[in-house]
Amino acid sequence: VQLVESGGGLVQAGGSLRLSCAHSGSTSDDYVIGWIRQAPAKEYEGVSCISRGVGRHYADSVKGRFSFSSDGAKNTVYLQMNNLKHDGTARYYCVGTRTEYKDYLCSHPEYWGQGNQVTVSS
Repeated sequence: VQLVESGGGLVQAGGSLRLSCAHSGSTSDDYVIGWIRQAPAKEYEGVSCISRGVGRHYADSVKGRFSFSSDGAKNTVYLQMNNLKHDGTARYYCVGTRTEYKDYLCSHPEYWGQGNQVTVSS
């Protein structure tokens, strides 16, 4: 599975950005995709993940501001980020894993995009 990201960049606090992730290489039903990020000098953090019984969920810090969506016709998923805050500055990665391992999508992803830098200025 290949994941190719686009989007990101510099945005002022309170602004919006949309990240895109084009996926290919296998039947789309065979894997799930989410988003994680890594802020400077910090551990990876799940932003949009999946768990059995819960479905897709978001980090508490982004709930109500970030949303995941997908366009099956384009084999592309998106992360819409609204009302960005300074702590949103990080490198964002589109990640994937086989469907049977979806509980581990954010903790142990099998597939990685190249990452895109998002910088939120004050």
